[in-house]
Amino acid sequence: MHSLYYGSLLWPSAGGEPARYPPLSGDAERCDVLIVGGGLTGTLTAHALLAAGLSVCLIEADRIGRGSSAASTGLLQYSNDIMLTDLLSQLGEDRAVYFYRACKDAVERLCHLAELLPEDIAFKRRSSLYYASVPADVPKLRKEYETLRAHGFSVDWRDEADIRADFPFRKPAALITNGDGEMNPYRMAVRLAEQAGVQGMRIYERTALQSVKGSKGDLSCHTTGGIIKTAAVVYAVGYRPEMAGSDRIAVKLGRTSVIATRIVPSLADWHQRWLLWETARPYLYARTTQDGRIVIGGLDEDIRHPVRSKDELAPYAAGLLEQARQLFPGLHLEAEFAWNAAFGESKDQLPWIGEDPDRPGRYLALGYGGNGAVYSMLASMVLLDAVQGRANPLDGIVGLGNRRTGPLK
Repeated sequence: MHSLYYGSLLWPSAGGEPARYPPLSGDAERCDVLIVGGGLTGTLTAHALLAAGLSVCLIEADRIGRGSSAASTGLLQYSNDIMLTDLLSQLGEDRAVYFYRACKDAVERLCHLAELLPEDIAFKRRSSLYYASVPADVPKLRKEYETLRAHGFSVDWRDEADIRADFPFRKPAALITNGDGEMNPYRMAVRLAEQAGVQGMRIYERTALQSVKGSKGDLSCHTTGGIIKTAAVVYAVGYRPEMAGSDRIAVKLGRTSVIATRIVPSLADWHQRWLLWETARPYLYARTTQDGRIVIGGLDEDIRHPVRSKDELAPYAAGLLEQARQLFPGLHLEAEFAWNAAFGESKDQLPWIGEDPDRPGRYLALGYGGNGAVYSMLASMVLLDAVQGRANPLDGIVGLGNRRTGPLK
């Protein structure tokens, strides 16, 4: 059992044994940036910082990629849990559109980076089918389509007949977003760490941060294995917000359930293997894998801790399997993997990324809400600027200061 999830995970089982890293034993050499957390956010941030010529250390309390990244479903989508049409009233047109375009750019950067990594990250470019769960949701979905299209996003529309022609299920309408993707998120974190190690990053597993003392530019980070001196600290701690130590963030933790089926002989009924999700809240989300499985998740609950036993997990797995069978009644589906995992949301559905104004030199990379992997890439871009003393247009949207509205300055 893991405190962030319970059950049998698909992604770590797909591929060979990853590299292992020693715990810190004694004080480490000074670095420009210490990253706390070895999941997708931490390794993507490390990739960006190393490319800029900074020296980086990374510590992980467990093993690389074994936190929430291992329990993710690996969907890469620029559309967020909060629609662009709703974000317009929350942020103002300029900021809302800029944020969505930044998410689209982050997906493209993720896709480009994934194409350079080994094949075992199972990356593939996909489109997404975002369907209306009930007829009453069609007008708002149509408005979202028109808003995205008006601002230059590549989107398409499908009515009920179109969907029925492509899929064995009936839905009243759907919005298609193009330029999304899928991957094995655990393997991507592992491979990014391996690549960063070759480039000189020092990686310490089984090493937890205990305290940070000093001021910006001269911080002493006390860990379970020794002291690391650094100019800056990045907290990429996933769904353990208490580890970031900031009073600025407000997070609602919940839990979600996922199953992965046994390999299906044919997925011909799944049009172009599009990613699937819906307008209902909480929503169902589904994808396929390269070896022919269906991964489907949902049944979200406002409960902070994952289930703790097979008996607790069983009804969630059975419920998701039934929903998968309803979508694809012609397939013989059996669940092979099932897990229940923590997730986090911010009040405004936006991530917390940037320097803590109350603690200079300490930076947060917390991708709550929306699409976690996309927010991880956003964090790497925003924090590279922040660490090097440059402003970023996203600072007033995702930063730890007061969230602002109105036109971009």
